[in-house]
Amino acid sequence: MTSQQILAFVVIACMMAVFIWDRFRYDIVACCSLVAAVVVGLVPADKAFSGFSDDIVIIVGSALVVSAGVARSGVVDRVIKKFFPNLNSVRTQIALLMISVAVMSAFIKNIGALAIMMPVAFQFSRRSGVSPSRYLMPMAFSALLGGLMTQIGTSPNIVVSRLRGEMTGTPFTMFDFTPVGGLLTLVGVIFLLFFHWLVPDRRKQSNSLEEATEISNYAAEATLGEDSTLVGKPLGDLIKLGDNEVAATAILRGPRRMAPIPDLTLRTGDTVILEGRSQALDRIISGARLQLSGKPLKDGDQDLISIEAVISRQSPLEGLTVREIALSYTRGINLLAVSRRGERVRERLRDLVLKEGDVLVLQGHRNNLPGTLQELALLPLAQQEVMLGTQRHALVPIAILALAMITTALGYAPVAVAFFAAALGMAVFKAVPLNDIYKAVDGPILVMLGALIPVSDTLRTTGGSELIAHWLGSVAHSLPPFAALGLILITAMAVTPFLNNAATVLVMGPIAVSFATTLHYRPEAFLMAVAIGAGSDFLTPVGHQCNTLVMGPGGYRFSDYPRLGLPLSFLIILVSVPALMWVWPLQ
Repeated sequence: MTSQQILAFVVIACMMAVFIWDRFRYDIVACCSLVAAVVVGLVPADKAFSGFSDDIVIIVGSALVVSAGVARSGVVDRVIKKFFPNLNSVRTQIALLMISVAVMSAFIKNIGALAIMMPVAFQFSRRSGVSPSRYLMPMAFSALLGGLMTQIGTSPNIVVSRLRGEMTGTPFTMFDFTPVGGLLTLVGVIFLLFFHWLVPDRRKQSNSLEEATEISNYAAEATLGEDSTLVGKPLGDLIKLGDNEVAATAILRGPRRMAPIPDLTLRTGDTVILEGRSQALDRIISGARLQLSGKPLKDGDQDLISIEAVISRQSPLEGLTVREIALSYTRGINLLAVSRRGERVRERLRDLVLKEGDVLVLQGHRNNLPGTLQELALLPLAQQEVMLGTQRHALVPIAILALAMITTALGYAPVAVAFFAAALGMAVFKAVPLNDIYKAVDGPILVMLGALIPVSDTLRTTGGSELIAHWLGSVAHSLPPFAALGLILITAMAVTPFLNNAATVLVMGPIAVSFATTLHYRPEAFLMAVAIGAGSDFLTPVGHQCNTLVMGPGGYRFSDYPRLGLPLSFLIILVSVPALMWVWPLQ
């Protein structure tokens, strides 16, 4: 073993130990490891930042933006309300998500399948009051399992098929992977369904400025137009759209003010006074196609945005009614909702006398609204935008995502290019506002990936991976067939986080064939073991982009992955070895 190889093993071992210790944030640990690798000469200084241009960084960042666009479109809300209106059991929700992701991952890129279903997971999380962390990691693992079922499901399967063709003259076909891969997916999904509680509850603490200043009692007026989906239906159906997080305080029908009885049948022209969180109000407004109070604004070259702002002591609005200030006509701004801490707003918004400390939701053009806020002495609340009253083009994000998936499936573009183009499309077609795009991209995750890639690559550049292969070969020759097959599988599973799954197949594939030839066995089972091991990284957030994709949104720590992933890995090993020997006989 050379000194460089020793240094590579030491740096990676120390890095993994600090990751598992969980004392410092993962991006800081990754950056420190990169600096250490440069200092000791493992990573050349001119290659230190090469990881930031790696495809996986582009794929993860772009997939987060695409997922945000799908979530913002409102399509997810409508699909859940239509097809799964009473799906309230957490276990049933997790089962639906895992099965959907696994089946899709067999035929499309697994990170694309995961990006499609992540907004659904957040909807279920909000409805059930359970942390998103309970949903996202099982979904990511299901995506990896589903990819094992077909030749195109994951990169290791494609590479190992090519290797078999080069070495034996006959590559694996599309569904050669299905018998074992399907069994592993079934067993893995069942395990995740019953043991998802092993994932720590990483419910995010309200320690950010946005969360600390979240308003829970906005009052808004919404009118049913002729195109509203709730005309002729009871008021209770309207409240259900907000997952019972919104209360109706009154119904205005012409000059009459009616009590909000759940069985009351809604009519065209009815105005409902609603109270609740802005997110829940938005789900009702967009889901039922209601018209908020205010003058319709034209969205020309500028984006319409909605923003929360507080009335300060110096504001000229204090002491005036909403009708008197007439913001729609004098400033081109709509007042959509009002929150008054400690009080329930019972009168119509137009008759409400504004006070210092009231929080308003104002809608206007992105370029004009900030100046108006300053002129009226209104303080933007945490500089955050809200979705209430903003326009959504539901089909655009879905069309963009579908085009990206079709493009990659047909081989017209690599995954990184297709997803980057999809993220760009979300911005160009205003499916996600520009400010929200940079909020969707999880900076710490991308920094961790960019820093870790050159550090992990030191195993290859120093010859460490070949050294591992040599050790493996010396041990495997003395083992019985099932143990040698299991050793190949375990080794491929262990080195994948440091080589990426395709590189693992390229390194381990020839070794597996050499074992089989030396022991006078057929090579198929050994090659399949390499593919399964390379496609089954459940132990770290960096071995596969699916694991990385859910790390930020799920609030996971590095050490959370082995809590669920280690027993799943053992299960995959126990099931894979006999299944491979049965489907692909060694002799």
